[in-house]
Amino acid sequence: MIDSNKPSEDVIRIEGVSVLYRKPGERIRTFKEYAIRILQRRIQFKEFRALNDVNLQIQKGEIFGIVGNNGAGKSTLLKVVSRVLIPTEGRVWIKGVVTPLLELGAGFHPELTGRENIMLNGTILGHPRREIEEHMDEIIEFSELGDFIDSPLRTYSSGMYARLGFAAATTWEPDILLLDEVLSVGDESFRRKCEARMRGFRNGKTTSIMVSHSMESVMNLCQRVAWLDHGTVRAVGPAADIVAEYRKAQPGAGA
Repeated sequence: MIDSNKPSEDVIRIEGVSVLYRKPGERIRTFKEYAIRILQRRIQFKEFRALNDVNLQIQKGEIFGIVGNNGAGKSTLLKVVSRVLIPTEGRVWIKGVVTPLLELGAGFHPELTGRENIMLNGTILGHPRREIEEHMDEIIEFSELGDFIDSPLRTYSSGMYARLGFAAATTWEPDILLLDEVLSVGDESFRRKCEARMRGFRNGKTTSIMVSHSMESVMNLCQRVAWLDHGTVRAVGPAADIVAEYRKAQPGAGA
């Protein structure tokens, strides 16, 4: 259940959230074999918990980090908060409009130009056309795309996608910003520029949740961090403490 009306000092409250999937208990090599077993009721499923009883509270103006190995449930949690995925169990209360940057190109059309996609994305987020036009030059300047802004997105690299997506999403200082490894794409100078903008959000109107394998970025930006391990919250606390604990348990964790 997801509700945006619960009165609370927190902007996001995640209570007892679990996400369950069912997957075949044995390897099935082809779709034909899968279909036959379904029809003959000879297939057995195992339950897989992508998230297991997750409880978190995130306050207004906070930059909250999520760390963990691949498959820990980090992206699944962001999808739940963004309403892309409904939890199997538990509740999520959200106060404000969520702006997700979960996948490169999400919310963009590959055949449209960067400029046209800014208009499309702004409209999807509920901004009037005049307001989008007023911010157009600012978005283009921040993205550093230059003349490529009038090229179709299908010609963009992953780094260019990230530049456009971040610039468009953050120009209006969103209520709630979700970032899934977005800052890991592109060159170092632009990453620093994005981090500087996010630091400007800290303790303001924008609440951010960021997933990252870069412990440097987490330390630079986040006040608090949750460590996910196999879908379960293993620890929550100040960024420095959780990153140190995570690095100790996971030698070779992202620099």
